[in-house]
Amino acid sequence: MPKLVNHDERREQIAHAACQVVAKVGFENATVARIARAAGYTTGMVAHYFESKQQIILASLRLILHRIEQRLTQGERAGSDLLTVLSESLPIDEARLAECAFWTAFWGQVSADSRARQLNDWVHREYARLFERCIATHWPESRHWPAKLRADVLRSMMTFINGLTASAVTSRKDWPVARQIEQLGLQLELLQSWANRARRTRARRLQLLE
Repeated sequence: MPKLVNHDERREQIAHAACQVVAKVGFENATVARIARAAGYTTGMVAHYFESKQQIILASLRLILHRIEQRLTQGERAGSDLLTVLSESLPIDEARLAECAFWTAFWGQVSADSRARQLNDWVHREYARLFERCIATHWPESRHWPAKLRADVLRSMMTFINGLTASAVTSRKDWPVARQIEQLGLQLELLQSWANRARRTRARRLQLLE
């Protein structure tokens, strides 16, 4: 009886291998042949599932995004606070480090590649959706903030996490896990305090105008 092949699983294995290869040798050196070897397949087998390296990269981006969404969702179900949940998106273990290294390598392609920019825009929107949901869940007072204030907080939070991720990937010794989480916690405290103060100030001004 012929062995049943799980094609979705094979695609995921190839996408995962691409993350590992890009994290190790960089975007340009991550050839389809190298990705195939890392996945344990021939280049012909990889070509059966993906027509180009661009398609493999897209699959890798989707895989990473899916994993981050799972981690954030699991944190929500566990009743964790916002710091604990968002820490799941940082390079705090080897698997996350490889994923984040892939991200930083991909960012290097964005300025010179229109297709990479389109992918980056899509990923950015998906990340914004995830983080926005986390803020609404763990900072219920944010539902009373003006729309612009919520957008500013979200933008600042994502910018900080991106910068922290890049720093931790490029300078691992300077950014141990404890320091990453400590700095993220400080940023969240500052953002929450600033947003609540801004809302109170706006409310007082509206009262004066009545």
